[in-house]
Order: sequence, then structure tokens, then C-alpha cells
Amino acid sequence: MNQAAFSRGTALGMVLIGALAFVGLLYWLGNSGGPANNGGGHAGGRGLNGYAALAAMLSADGLEVRRARNKAGLTGPGLLILTPPANAKGSEIEEIVAAHRAAGPTMVIAPKWQAVTMANNPKARRGWTKIVGTAAPEWPGFRDDIRVDLSNRAARGWQGGGSSGRLPQDRQVLSGEGAGLIPLVTSGDGRVLAAYDEGNGEPRALDAFAGVPRRQQRSDDEAAQPVFPLIFVFEPDLLDNWGLADRATGLMARRLVLAAAGEGDEPVTFDLTLNGLGAARNLLTLAFEPPFVAATACLLMAMLAIGWRAFNRFGPAFQQGREIALGKTMLVRNSAELIRRAGRMHLIARPYAEAARERLVIALGLPRGRPMEETDRAIDLAQTRRGITAMPFSQAAARLSAAKRAHDVVRGAADVQHIEKELMQ
Repeated sequence: MNQAAFSRGTALGMVLIGALAFVGLLYWLGNSGGPANNGGGHAGGRGLNGYAALAAMLSADGLEVRRARNKAGLTGPGLLILTPPANAKGSEIEEIVAAHRAAGPTMVIAPKWQAVTMANNPKARRGWTKIVGTAAPEWPGFRDDIRVDLSNRAARGWQGGGSSGRLPQDRQVLSGEGAGLIPLVTSGDGRVLAAYDEGNGEPRALDAFAGVPRRQQRSDDEAAQPVFPLIFVFEPDLLDNWGLADRATGLMARRLVLAAAGEGDEPVTFDLTLNGLGAARNLLTLAFEPPFVAATACLLMAMLAIGWRAFNRFGPAFQQGREIALGKTMLVRNSAELIRRAGRMHLIARPYAEAARERLVIALGLPRGRPMEETDRAIDLAQTRRGITAMPFSQAAARLSAAKRAHDVVRGAADVQHIEKELMQ
């Protein structure tokens, strides 16, 4: 037995490293949306315009906070918070909102600040931003009936939910107005900073936050096809990191989000896809979800069976004999198989008859060099003298030489060989 190229432990190590590398690849493919803390105005941003503080505060309060990097994560129940950039497509926002309002409430936070990262500042932490300007969002195709206004007149803080507070920049305030909107938070001079569209549901917590009297019970048809509230936060400083630096604003933001969520136990999901941080679904977790979990289980069992068989018969096999044996018999078999596959059996019929004739001339001691007809008559005469009743050699040799089909060649060669054996006994 030859010595194994690798030991059992080395082979096992290579298999484990390959398996871990494959698992890492699957995980990386599902988490390749880029770093979240990139200075953007979303739940992963830790700059002034981000909402990482809001997500951390809700998580510290015991709520399940999710950050969705694919469209599949936006379809679950609970509150969905969208933080689209100013240049987002209104049709895409409308599609997400329309799909989720049947599953849970939706909150849309409008952007205002134009920010850049402080990468050139060695004292700045990763994700810190610097405000360079303001701009109102333009989302044609999404609630075109709502007008958003960016004003530089003093707002005199905010008030709503039974409390009030100040804004980080009181003269750069984004407000909105539209038919059917119920104000939640207003500025000191009466502008609407946050509002909601109730749909056909019963937003009791939002009604209590806004100070709206309790409405009538919804009908059975509305209960069968619910449309959850849609909340607009026009002024982002009510919820962003800069605004939450103020304690009163932070407490109001907490009450506002809890009221929007309906005071339930459903998760709060922050969307990251509209901010360019979308990624494919994690293939590692997808493999263990229906309907793929059955195929994954079969694959794992097959891998275990193959590994068990491999380690129970580890190393090279004992050296066996040659696959193609040496000798005349094997040489003849190989040559015959080659001729058969090439379809050239009719070309060997005449040479085989001539070779048999030469062997019989030598065996019977007949004169050599005579014409073929005389030699065949002499062989036929030897058959008669010995009492051999088989077909005369001359006839058998002529039939073999004239054969064209493989079946006729084999049959003629068998007749000639039979005569040859009878005469040589």
C-alpha cells in the first residue's frame, strides 16, 4: 500500500476550513450592503442628521428594533419607519407605504439637512457629519397633495403630546400641510411639524397624543380590510440625533413613536434600502427557512454520509493488478475490439482465411508456393481422407473472403477455425 499524501488530521482540517469559508461566503453575500454608519440620514447614521440615537433609545426601552436591508424585511407587522433622502423616487416610497399599510402603521421622516462626513478631521469619530445646507424633499409620485415648506422664520420651539421644547435650529424649520392630516406636533407659531393620516383604523394612541376625541367603532368591512395610520414627521429634528440631544425632545420622540406603534408588542423596523444600503437576503439564513430547509437537511445528511465513508476508508487503496493484462490473448482482444468499434470487420475476412490456409499448409506438410486453388483442393482431400464431414475448406474460405457484414464474417471465421482444429488433431 502506498503512503498517504495527507494524514487523517490534515485532511479533516482542510475540510473544516473549506466548510467555514463557504459559510462565511454565504453570510457575506447577504450582508454586503456596505457600512451603515456612513454619515447618512438613517437609523445607522451617528451624525447630526442620523437616527441611530432613536433606534438605540427604543431598543433600550425593550422594543424589538430591526434594520431592514431588503424589501422582504419591510413586509412584516409593526411600525415601519422610512427615512428617504431628498432625491428618493416618490413612486418607490409610495410602493413601500401602500404595501405596508395593510400590515402595520408607517412613519415617513422627511429630510432637511445636507451633511458631509468629517473624514478629514482627525478628532472626529467615524460617522460624524458637518451640516452644509438645507433642502426640502421633492418626491413626485408620493402624496402630491401634501405641501412641504422650508422656512427661515423663527418657529419658537415645538409643542405636542402635552409637552414642549426647543429646536436645534429654530430658524430653519420644515413643516407641511395637507387635507385630511391631523397635527401631532406643531411649532410655537402654529406650523405643523408632524401629523398623521388615520386611514380606516383606530389609532387611539395617536388620537390621545394629538388630543383628538375618541372616534366611533369602525365597521366590519373596515375591520376586514384595515388600513393602518400613516405618520408624517416633516421636521426631522424632532427625531434625529441632533434633536434628541435635548431631553424634552427625546422624551417626546419616545412617546410619539410608541403612539405611532399603537402601544403594542410589535417590532419597529427602520428601512435602509431607500438610503442605498440594500442587500440581498442572507443565503445562510435563507437555507434554513421553508421551503429550502428540507433540501438543506438532505444536503447535510449526504455530506455526513460521504464524510463517514471517506474516513472509514482513508488513504490510498491497495495496489491491484493491471487493468489491461499483458499477453497475446489481451492483445488480440484489444485489437478485435478496436476493429469492431471502427466498423472494419469486413477488411479482416480475407486475411484471416489466408492465414488459416498457411497454417494448414505447414501442419499438413503440403508444398508451398502453389496456386491457392491447388492448395484448397489438397486441404479438401485431407478432410476426405480423415473422414471429416464438415464443410470443405475451399468453400468455407471462399465464403469468409466474400463476407461483408459483421455477422457473416464471424460465422465464416468460426467455420474456418472449426476445420482447422479438426485437421490439426
